[in-house]
Amino acid sequence: MMSQRFKSLFRAGILAACLGSTAHATPATATTPFEDTMAQRTLACTSCHGKEGRAGPDGYYPRIAGKPAGYLYNQLINLRDGRRHYALMAGLLEPLSDAYLMEIAQYFSKLDLPYARPPSTTAPADFLQRGRTLATQGDAAKKIPACTQCHGTLLTGVAPNIPGLLGLPRDYLNAQLGGWQTGQRRAHAPDCMAQIAQRMSAPDVNAVATWLATQAVPANAKPAAALPSARPGVVSGGNLSCGSAPTSAALANPSSNPSPNPSANPAASTRAAKVAAPIAAALSATLS
Repeated sequence: MMSQRFKSLFRAGILAACLGSTAHATPATATTPFEDTMAQRTLACTSCHGKEGRAGPDGYYPRIAGKPAGYLYNQLINLRDGRRHYALMAGLLEPLSDAYLMEIAQYFSKLDLPYARPPSTTAPADFLQRGRTLATQGDAAKKIPACTQCHGTLLTGVAPNIPGLLGLPRDYLNAQLGGWQTGQRRAHAPDCMAQIAQRMSAPDVNAVATWLATQAVPANAKPAAALPSARPGVVSGGNLSCGSAPTSAALANPSSNPSPNPSANPAASTRAAKVAAPIAAALSATLS
């Protein structure tokens, strides 16, 4: 279990980065000037989610680069407000406004970066076929719609609120479906994913997660512009509806709102700079 000391260090380090510290993890970059860019502010995010948000190396922290902005915004809101549970993220997001969360979401959504090759698997062919069937056709008897009916024909997501399912580790996919089954992960009502996940058996969850995790991401990995139409033999969501966080016109266009400017508060920036270097070093040692 993560120690309280590490939690305190982690949160302090993240907040220091968000405040716009001029100090990073290594002496070579300690004098890098603060540029007041989202790329530099979100170094706090990429310390776990990988360089530029490409995904963490441990198979649990997912890719956030290129995900639809509405989806990222919903997850940030859900983590901050307790519908989705991860204490370190909740502590990081607690002081951040809706407008700033939208700005973060839109920043990561615009990153167009290549995906790594999917891992190989030794799973049996019939097991993988079950996963493929659930993902592309669904299961009418269990009222489980095909993943493609909501997440796009190519499973790369649908703008603005539905994420892609490819390029994600099996362990992460398993954990999220399990979270919906147990109520550890929730969305704004009506929570359609909870309804779907609770209809799935444990073997079905494992099968679809394994199949998805071993599929190559297509060259055009951008989210589709619209949901696919109904197709013969493919189970649709029927009358399922899914909730999402409400957004105002101002939130949908955060460029019209002034961004938080850490340099506007010299005292805060100075404090951040003083604490960031030792905290970053401690984090680096703890995570290595």
